[in-house]
Amino acid sequence: MHSKPRIAALLAAGALLATTGAVWGHHSFAMFDQEHPIELVGTVTEFRYSSPHVYIYLDVKGQDGAGTVWLLEGSSPSLLLRDGWNGSSIKPGDELRMTIDPLRSGAPGGAWQAMRIKFKDGRPIVAPKQ
Repeated sequence: MHSKPRIAALLAAGALLATTGAVWGHHSFAMFDQEHPIELVGTVTEFRYSSPHVYIYLDVKGQDGAGTVWLLEGSSPSLLLRDGWNGSSIKPGDELRMTIDPLRSGAPGGAWQAMRIKFKDGRPIVAPKQ
């Protein structure tokens, strides 16, 4: 026969296990420095339009001419789709100008938002909604 405290402990453990996947499935954006955005200009090497987040790999040339590939994380494809984006909105070779929230660690990465990205020549990625 099971005691009430033991059943309660088993139920609590089951609830914890059931929610752990959801908690780990979506991370916090605390790793990005939203207080100190930076501007990057570079060439797309890869565009991953996939769930749960869209990624842009951007080759940014330093003052010495050496390139560093930045891994830039955007929102979900479903949110970007509402703004007119799709899997071919950006392609390798496109030159972009982006304002990003850099990683706090200083590594070459960050977060971007659709309203803060355009082609290097100033054209919007997608046509503005009428």
